[in-house]
Amino acid sequence: MKKIRRYCPLLWLCLGMGALVFGLLGYRFLDRKIPDEITVTEENRDKNLLPSIPFLTLEDAIPVSGEGSFCAGVKYLGVIPLKTVKVTEKESTRVYVSGSSVGIYMETEGVLIVDTGEIISPSGTAQEPAKNIVEAGDYILAFNEKEVSTKKELMEDLSELDGEEVTLAVRRGSEVLNLSITPVQDAGGNYRLGIWVRDDTQGIGTLTFVTMDGQFGALGHGISDVDTAQLLAVREGSLYGSTILGIRKGSSGNPGELSGLIRYESANCLGTITGNTELGIFGMLDLDSRSALSLTELPLGCKQEMETGEASILCDVDGQVEEYEVEITRIDMGSADTNKSFVLTVTDEELLEKTGGIIQGMSGSPVIQNGKFVGAVTHVFVQDVTSGYGIFAETMLEQLEEKNGGDSVEEGKNVA
Repeated sequence: MKKIRRYCPLLWLCLGMGALVFGLLGYRFLDRKIPDEITVTEENRDKNLLPSIPFLTLEDAIPVSGEGSFCAGVKYLGVIPLKTVKVTEKESTRVYVSGSSVGIYMETEGVLIVDTGEIISPSGTAQEPAKNIVEAGDYILAFNEKEVSTKKELMEDLSELDGEEVTLAVRRGSEVLNLSITPVQDAGGNYRLGIWVRDDTQGIGTLTFVTMDGQFGALGHGISDVDTAQLLAVREGSLYGSTILGIRKGSSGNPGELSGLIRYESANCLGTITGNTELGIFGMLDLDSRSALSLTELPLGCKQEMETGEASILCDVDGQVEEYEVEITRIDMGSADTNKSFVLTVTDEELLEKTGGIIQGMSGSPVIQNGKFVGAVTHVFVQDVTSGYGIFAETMLEQLEEKNGGDSVEEGKNVA
């Protein structure tokens, strides 16, 4: 009996610690399930504005700056405070969802430095004049105070090197730096700086949506340089029609890929790219090009309306856009990576047979649930290509509005 009494305090301590850990994990679970912002529209005004978790209530509404916005406390069992969310009233939004395969061509803002390299001198020694001066990811803006926009312009300037020190104006992050480099002679007697550069990129992706006034969003993630892994700063770009030619089927540890043909000619241009962001590429579609795309008008689903369970995606893997079944298995309202806000698994046997699941080129495929556009596919799981991440449709629309200086996406008549 004395031994039992001796261990009682330790037992109570363990029980208390266990309850504390359980409570913290439960709090973290609920915090990530509840969005920081909730949108109220005419369509969902009378519905539960919180995710489908029992015993959650919205209370204590407090007006905040912004027309139709207020803050409300979220409580569990009407007693335990969890977090405060911002509730914003907006008009219902309708967009055209696509799923069409598109070709993407973008030119960088300045000339991107990919890496530095060695120059072999006439005597056979190796020199690296740009090492520890420029960095991979720098953008060359000017050469000896002369503006540089393209690799061709830079190469013309470099052809005139005579051994004298040159000055490069480069953008590094948010700073513009003036860097001096002394060129060296190569084995052929020509002067070089020893830098590898690039000024454009291209590839195939999926068009996600088009707004009523012709603005588009695609991919659901940004385009980064293959060598530096940095998001490309875009000077200008174009969207082109593309034709799927083949499929490299994905498997565990080996993501597949769509291969296609892009014709870079004015007659095949669909629109202009104005932004490359972490949440997708955005731009303006040419009105005349809409007939070449698959476009279906749907209402926008707010993120709190999304639920685990059956859904579908639209994508083009063999020449035409088709709808395929998927299952949403996890939703994370508090994800720091906003293009990894939910997880979906391909369940459609036809798509699994064709591609093995999610493959490169399907990024941007719109996700449909309960008749609404709720998100887009963004990433594939390398070890399980049947599954991947997605971004909320609402997040992509918000990014588009932000790029427009905060102006709302225009609601208007069908102009397709």
